[in-house]
Amino acid sequence: MAFFYDQTRCVGCYACVVSCKQWHHIPPGPVRWRRVSTMEKGKCPNVSVRFLSMACCHCENPPCVYACPVNAITKREKDGIVLVDQEVCLGGQRCGFACREACPYDAPQFDVEEDAKMQKCNFCLERLEENKKPMCVEACMTKALDAGPLEQLKRSYNQIFEAEGFAYLPGLNPSVLFKPRLHAKVGPK
Repeated sequence: MAFFYDQTRCVGCYACVVSCKQWHHIPPGPVRWRRVSTMEKGKCPNVSVRFLSMACCHCENPPCVYACPVNAITKREKDGIVLVDQEVCLGGQRCGFACREACPYDAPQFDVEEDAKMQKCNFCLERLEENKKPMCVEACMTKALDAGPLEQLKRSYNQIFEAEGFAYLPGLNPSVLFKPRLHAKVGPK
């Protein structure tokens, strides 16, 4: 399974972030299974703003899986979704946040409590089992997000693996495709 993100459509409304937190009952605070970052370029009056909405990339070779000292993180064979078993997880303080340190995409999330267990996007597994899209996709009013089997998304959209603010790491093979926003000419005409 993979995500598709159309950077040309995103308006930075955070509906994907809010819907994810609500659906998964994530309390207010630092934990965000989906995050939106803002990138500003140029100088007034020639400025541009771009957004990047990201969650766990459910990599083909997820470094978090290999970093976990107790095998609390696994990758499902049938669809490639990377899951964490919070019953097995030691908590960030006890393992030195090994999974978070290993992930270049900031997917592993920990709350502020000292014994906080790792949590991250689970591709809305319960919705997937009902043949529904993840909540972030459903909530996106501009249709900037989509999700589904990687090969199907490649056929429907493209095979672009990078966008402004995101670098594809070939050894990991993150399961995310993009329609990047092209660099606008910024500056004097």
